[in-house]
Amino acid sequence: MSANALFPSYARANLSFVKGEGAWLESTDGRRYLDFAAGIAVNSLGHAHPHLVEALKSQAENLWHVSNVFEIPGQERLGQRLVDNTFADAVFFCNSGGEAMECAFKSARRYHYDNGDTDRYEILTFEGAFHGRTLATIAAGGNPKYMTGFGPKAPGFTSLPLGDIEVVKAAISDKTAAILIEPIQGEGGIRLVPTAFMKQLRAVCDEHGLLLILDEIQCGVGRTGKFFAYEWSGICPDIMAIAKGIGGGFPMGACLAVDKVAKNMVPGTHGSTFGGNPMAMAVGNAVLDVVLKPGFLANVQKSCLKLKQKLAAVVDLNPDILEEIRGEGLMLGLKSRVPVGKLVDALRDAGLLVVGAGEDVARLLPPLIINDEDIAEAVSRIEIALKAMRENGDVAEAGS
Repeated sequence: MSANALFPSYARANLSFVKGEGAWLESTDGRRYLDFAAGIAVNSLGHAHPHLVEALKSQAENLWHVSNVFEIPGQERLGQRLVDNTFADAVFFCNSGGEAMECAFKSARRYHYDNGDTDRYEILTFEGAFHGRTLATIAAGGNPKYMTGFGPKAPGFTSLPLGDIEVVKAAISDKTAAILIEPIQGEGGIRLVPTAFMKQLRAVCDEHGLLLILDEIQCGVGRTGKFFAYEWSGICPDIMAIAKGIGGGFPMGACLAVDKVAKNMVPGTHGSTFGGNPMAMAVGNAVLDVVLKPGFLANVQKSCLKLKQKLAAVVDLNPDILEEIRGEGLMLGLKSRVPVGKLVDALRDAGLLVVGAGEDVARLLPPLIINDEDIAEAVSRIEIALKAMRENGDVAEAGS
């Protein structure tokens, strides 16, 4: 008999919360924390946002769930709003980022199948990526750490070095169906994909009849200061997976696609029991009420500029601990010269919540509604944490 009834799947911090408001959380011992993790880019509008709370309460009093064998008005409304504000012609709703990616994979393969190219099923992906925890998505991510112990790798995915278009061209065969990429690698260490490379991928897909799939599960829904990150590069994908911020904390994902792809997903090809349920749709529509309001994304960009400027000064003053700042919008990373776990712990002790990522990077993913006071407080707590690290002797572990 174990001491805990839960799977030991998470290395949890000894910390739990009872209340949240805006960018702040209150722990069970009454301490307040500034939340710059936001559930790993999930709580896009912070905690207990009044408009989201009202939408959820109102829907809960009327209807929670009906099957997708019936029309769901809130689903049709949210789908249309996503279509009106993106490249897409159609949307499939699900419950998570992993499910959104599964729909993307199936849609890409079915597109080629229905166009007579039944052998085109392989998808080119990139090293450092993270696309989910299902057998297919860990194969797409290509990280051996996540595949160990789960049997043979799911076929159909080839992982390539990021940023070399000649390597991409050389990897294309008559079995290649699509190219998949995150505009910003989140788990991979807040690695921003250059605009030039995004444009090259779009051109290669057009030249070879491939589909371009974007994973905007973490970087989408206003996180970078645009509604979706692909807008910064001036290109459009054929398929895009989203989740996290679109639900503002309520479980929700979606796969967006152009008509030539979506029209092949006819009845029987895909489905979801809970996807697009009335509760999720009410919250998703409430999120868009806020994010698509005139001036909201411009304010995200202003907040990002202020935060980056202040963080750059902190990096300059602490070169023994911090190497650089990365990212776009409110999806930022501090590259650490010491093991990132020590930095994350020190920040937590100082009352600032962040989350680690690859390459010793501490991710800062605050709610999109942060204000100047929140930014100033976050920077102050970072300075306190860095001072404590020196006092504790943690800086001695720096690399150089």
